Amino acid sequence: MVSTGEPNEMTVKKSFDLRVYKAVSHIPFGQVTTYGQIAELVGAYECARQIGWSLKRLRLPSKISWHRVINAKGEVSMSIGREGNDWVQIDLLNSESVFINQALKIQLSRYLWEPDLLKDSD
Repeated sequence: MVSTGEPNEMTVKKSFDLRVYKAVSHIPFGQVTTYGQIAELVGAYECARQIGWSLKRLRLPSKISWHRVINAKGEVSMSIGREGNDWVQIDLLNSESVFINQALKIQLSRYLWEPDLLKDSD
């Protein structure tokens, strides 16, 4: 196979995933952020859903703190397609003393991570 010098779809996807994982790894213990906030941090504005897909590609267990990313409503996104990882996410957040109410909602005013966007993320 001859290389054209152009990145293929897998290379682009892997590069995007690595940027997402790097951003997510900065979320402090006991705090959460939203898919949309991570999208902004990696320069993928309005691509919250793609952040979710990227995190879904992680092999679990993972050292990446994927469980600290929740939806914009402050909820753990429950889905059959998550194959039980939503319950794992709840357990991991509980182990960090993040309170999740019976509606699976997290108080964003208390737990939301607010990164300093002016700092260099290297």
